[in-house]
Amino acid sequence: MNCFLPIAKESHFPIQNLPFGVFSRGNDKQRHVGVAISDMVLDLTLLERHGVLGITGRTADEMLFQQSSLNPFMAAGRPTWQSVRQRVTNLLADDEHGLRDKPIAEQVLVKQSGVSMHLPAEIGDYTDFYSSREHATNIGTMFRGKENALMPNWLHLPVGYHGRSSSIIVSGTPVRRPVGQVKPDDADPVVSPSRLLDIELEMGFFVGPGNRLGEPIGIEAADDHIFGMVLVNDWSARDIQKWEYVPLGPFLGKNFATTVSPWVVTLDALAPFRVDGPSQDPTPVDYLHSPGLRMYDIELGVDLRPAGNAHYETIIQSNSRHLYWDIRQQLAHHTVNGCNARPGDLMASGTISGPEPISFGSLLERTWRGTQPLQFTGGIERKFLADGDSVRLTGIARGDDYLVGFGEAEGTILPA
Repeated sequence: MNCFLPIAKESHFPIQNLPFGVFSRGNDKQRHVGVAISDMVLDLTLLERHGVLGITGRTADEMLFQQSSLNPFMAAGRPTWQSVRQRVTNLLADDEHGLRDKPIAEQVLVKQSGVSMHLPAEIGDYTDFYSSREHATNIGTMFRGKENALMPNWLHLPVGYHGRSSSIIVSGTPVRRPVGQVKPDDADPVVSPSRLLDIELEMGFFVGPGNRLGEPIGIEAADDHIFGMVLVNDWSARDIQKWEYVPLGPFLGKNFATTVSPWVVTLDALAPFRVDGPSQDPTPVDYLHSPGLRMYDIELGVDLRPAGNAHYETIIQSNSRHLYWDIRQQLAHHTVNGCNARPGDLMASGTISGPEPISFGSLLERTWRGTQPLQFTGGIERKFLADGDSVRLTGIARGDDYLVGFGEAEGTILPA
């Protein structure tokens, strides 16, 4: 189906995508729900008020797009997601049944350049997994040696930890360099700004309806509980993390900031890009058995603009298909003990690394603990991030003549 709006071939947001997000117009603080299309935003909040979306049987209190987040829509479930997505597709179609020649079009379509984006959901809980075998192997090799790179449980379950939802921020929000305890070699610990500030290239998904306490989500039902996916940069202070993580794992080295892209790409938009995942050996136990095309072919990139430089330069090129544990396995494992996932919860993949150095998803890996600095225009080197550096994550899935993109997840480092 063709859209009545002009869409550039390199646009992340053709009619095949239609990701959902939360925005505000100009100086207006009122937040609306919208869909990205080309370089525009389609205002679903106004469309719902005017009765154009065709959502029937709901009272005023039950309307999906009159709040400042996507949580009510996420909670509504997959049939509603698909119905709204189909209605939006029809409204944008290049025919007489859509918005093309209707006066309301001028009210409900606004340039993306004229809006501010916000977090798409009120995120109650945040979990970060450790799902890339290449990443886990690289880190394990650095700190335990090649023979003991993977811990005994890693090939049997998706390892994860609970993060901090309060410090999740939308793309474009600056990141303050964290301060914490660090342990210099052969000296007592000191309180210091992190000197080993890093990025982690990840993807995440938002939970839809969720489950009741004590009632797991089976892997066969996982798609009904995954609303869509975003880019995630889980900023990491490696020196703080190194000193604190034994025995309970990540804490202050991780919870100071996590950046997400503002547009949530639905699983329906990503369906054409499902591909085989890595072979899993040993075979996972039954509740983690994930048949069929488990992964998505999404090209991921990280660009870095050193402080004082005018342009970004690409430092990482990876792909979400490298993940060993898929999103359905992550959700099934998270809830197998009866843990209740709720609408708007965020679950992230962990760093996504591939087999080649250019695909390693963190500076810790790309510079191999700082022993192989990255080179930039002007003779600048980087082992880890400096104040004033900007980092941008991108992701695209390539169709035959269109892209399904995620926009970007960007942040700039401020001094401690």
